[in-house]
Amino acid sequence: MKTILFIIQKEFRQIFRNKSMLPIIFILPLVQLLILSNAASFEVKNIKFSYIDNDHSAASRELISKFQASNYFKTIAHFSTKKEANLAMQKGTVDVILEIPNYFERTILKDKKASLSVSINAIDGAAAGVENVYISQIIASFNQNIQTQLMRYTDGTFIQPENIIAIPSFWYNKTLNYKTFMVPGILVLLVTMLSLFLSSMNIVREKEIGTLEQINVTPIKKHQFIIGKLFPFWVLGLIILTVGLLIAKTIFNVPMLGNIGLIYLFTSVYLFVVLGIGLFISNHTETQQQAMFIAWFFAVLFILMSGLFTPIESMPGWAQTITLFNPIRYYVTIIRMILLKGASFSDISTPFFIIAFYAFAINGFAVWSYKKTN
Repeated sequence: MKTILFIIQKEFRQIFRNKSMLPIIFILPLVQLLILSNAASFEVKNIKFSYIDNDHSAASRELISKFQASNYFKTIAHFSTKKEANLAMQKGTVDVILEIPNYFERTILKDKKASLSVSINAIDGAAAGVENVYISQIIASFNQNIQTQLMRYTDGTFIQPENIIAIPSFWYNKTLNYKTFMVPGILVLLVTMLSLFLSSMNIVREKEIGTLEQINVTPIKKHQFIIGKLFPFWVLGLIILTVGLLIAKTIFNVPMLGNIGLIYLFTSVYLFVVLGIGLFISNHTETQQQAMFIAWFFAVLFILMSGLFTPIESMPGWAQTITLFNPIRYYVTIIRMILLKGASFSDISTPFFIIAFYAFAINGFAVWSYKKTN
């Protein structure tokens, strides 16, 4: 035990001795949490809206005013012809073109229906889908108002319109604040990347400076060396988690409904998975540059297939199967369940034991792959 404590002491001294690494470890992750939580959002705002009003009627003006009153649309221009509007979209100055045909109001009054032309810039397919939902909602609201006005009088008799009103109830995020959803995920991202990169470059650094050969000829056992090397980064991961949770609560006001101890329990086991992957990478690379590239490859793969930015349910079947082997997937799900839903251990027991198995298997394989020669 004394040997392990001496190695841990050495590692902490080595970390704090490197002044250039301290900002990377402690300051940059916090800056990233503040920036990414504000910037990373699937909300589509400031949509550049334009229109072609060929009718110039009260109905067409009312429809346009609904778009202008929306917080999601920003009216850029009014075009006289479709050709001018198409050129503007080709240049990227507008995102949506609404074309109102001639006799729009007259057609509504006569036939009780009318057609509209809507062109959406769909280079970004996800954004275009969201924009289409916004447009459909505004047109549906306009249509409801028009139909209500048309139904007021029938054969000279006033009819009181009866509308069905749906009152939504938003659970776990009543204000629909996207930061409430993103901040826990970004915190997972930072804890994972910091632990993975530092652990993957740890033993490689010893190889580059030539101290690994000196350690290998000492009586230090393999497990003592590995525990001593990885334990400081396990502690650092928990420190980053602690500071991140404080920022999430004080700055972003993320609700914390569940037991925070459960988050630390799960993170403690999860970090063994990440550190085991970093150790395995470190064992099979010769330079820190190689370790960084391989760690980055795995990090990007894990992050994109974790459900952090893209819902797992939207992925193809084969991709959903692969995500079952992705540890970040479970961490993202668990931290949101505990913070936002107040989940108990029984609710997270299945992913907890999966991560525990991954930790045991990956670290066992990583320790086996480390070659120590006496």
